[in-house]
Amino acid sequence: MSTLTHDTSHGGPIVPVPPRARLGTGLVLALVSAGSFGMSGALARGLLDGGWSVGAIVTLRIGIAAVVLLPFALVALRGRWDLLRRNAGLIVFYGLLAVAGAQFCYFSAVQYMQVGPALLIEYTAPAAVVVWMWLRHGQRPGLMTLAGAGLAALGLVLVLDLLSGADLSVPGVLWALGAMVGCAAYYIINGDDTTGLPPIVLATGGLVVGAVVVALLGLVGLLPMDSSTVDVTYAGASFSWWQPVLVLAVFTAALSYVTGVAAGRLLGSRLASFVALTEVVAGVLWAWLLLDELPRSIQIVGGLLILAGVIGVKMGERSVVVEEHVEEPVPA
Repeated sequence: MSTLTHDTSHGGPIVPVPPRARLGTGLVLALVSAGSFGMSGALARGLLDGGWSVGAIVTLRIGIAAVVLLPFALVALRGRWDLLRRNAGLIVFYGLLAVAGAQFCYFSAVQYMQVGPALLIEYTAPAAVVVWMWLRHGQRPGLMTLAGAGLAALGLVLVLDLLSGADLSVPGVLWALGAMVGCAAYYIINGDDTTGLPPIVLATGGLVVGAVVVALLGLVGLLPMDSSTVDVTYAGASFSWWQPVLVLAVFTAALSYVTGVAAGRLLGSRLASFVALTEVVAGVLWAWLLLDELPRSIQIVGGLLILAGVIGVKMGERSVVVEEHVEEPVPA
């Protein structure tokens, strides 16, 4: 991994970032993002059991997150409105596909199929990222990367406990594949550090666009918008409805998206997407802590395989071959 630099579009000096420091910071940010993202399922389960609909939860989650991040994004922007104008299309695309699209497709998938298979299909996104980086940028993965991907895929099967078999439906699979596309777009766009957009600006812009889109889906009736004021229960304790909503917005959305974008900038799309597989492990752990759904030993083994796969992908980063097409000189 070569030495890279901080964004200096504001005119400041270029400061080299040591590769090891960059890797360590990126891994910490990616794990924070995955851990906080993983909490959303358990928190949403309590609200769903209390009479909330998916549409209402998602709209409040990303809408409040956008409001929370907006002041910080404006400070980070430092009046460089030209950055927004130049990247307006990217921000809209990010909000439509990586934020609203991924969530809408995933929740549509679970209407037709079990959560486990839907998650497994969505989290084939890292493989899609590897293929995209190969086809679009000529970054051919090495054997270590492929081996790491295989270990991570096996680990996902064990963590999601799919060995007992599950019924699949064609509409559910198609919606889950749509969620996979949105998830892959999230990692690919996060890893692009050529736009000049600070991570918090990209995250906030995507959340604003996503919140508007999801709200519109609710207004036209594609997403139910039911809510309730009854208390919800986690780990044997009761909480007011607004408390999990606030944690969903601030912790599992605002924090998750900002740290996810920052991690993508530091690690690159491919490695960041594989580290994000630990979100599934985090989801199992949060379900254990909050919903008393104790993970089985096979799921623990699966989590270890995912971690081994992430390490394999990281080691494989050194063997990525960049395919270049060199034109033959034309004789004079």
